[in-house]
Amino acid sequence: MTVFRLLIVLFLAMLIGSCAADGEIPSPTIPPATRTATPVSTKEMVSYKASQVIETLRDRDLDRLASLVHPTLGLRFSPYAYVREADIMVAVEDVPNLLSEDTLRLWGAYDGSGTPIELTFEQYYDQFIYDHDFANAEEIGYNRRIGGEGGMVNNIQDFYPGSVMVEYHFTGFNPDYAGLDWRSLRLVFSQDGGGWFLIGIVHDEWTT
Repeated sequence: MTVFRLLIVLFLAMLIGSCAADGEIPSPTIPPATRTATPVSTKEMVSYKASQVIETLRDRDLDRLASLVHPTLGLRFSPYAYVREADIMVAVEDVPNLLSEDTLRLWGAYDGSGTPIELTFEQYYDQFIYDHDFANAEEIGYNRRIGGEGGMVNNIQDFYPGSVMVEYHFTGFNPDYAGLDWRSLRLVFSQDGGGWFLIGIVHDEWTT
């Protein structure tokens, strides 16, 4: 061993001895463990967004609802399970003022009678959006239909390819109707830039 190396060994021995006397033993520097966030699943993201939408509908807070709507696709309203190109679609910037407008719109036709559904948005809201307390629905379905087929096809997956649907469902209200008075509200979401946005609100009930 050279004199230089011997001096280094003696110096390190003296340093360790000094630290030991003070109750401190030097240890090698260990980099902190790299923390990795648990990936959030699509189901978790969409379910959370759906719960926010239901809260805004319960509270009639359309300003907040607009913040959850797709920025370019807007929001389409369908009174029954079968979504049509003719269903009214509203641009995101027009959503906050919908409840205050008094314009009659043609939303489709009533099942059975075929009578035109001519309502203001507020009237439509009360009949075909939040006609029951869906924030306290009996069942919630993720990407699956709960409400019975009735006489109308659910074409959400075909009309909105690549979308995800969350359904809020009541099995019925009057025992005399044997479940034929069930109601569902389906929220349709589309992905854009890593986020999920509301693009459709589909009301459903027993149809002939």
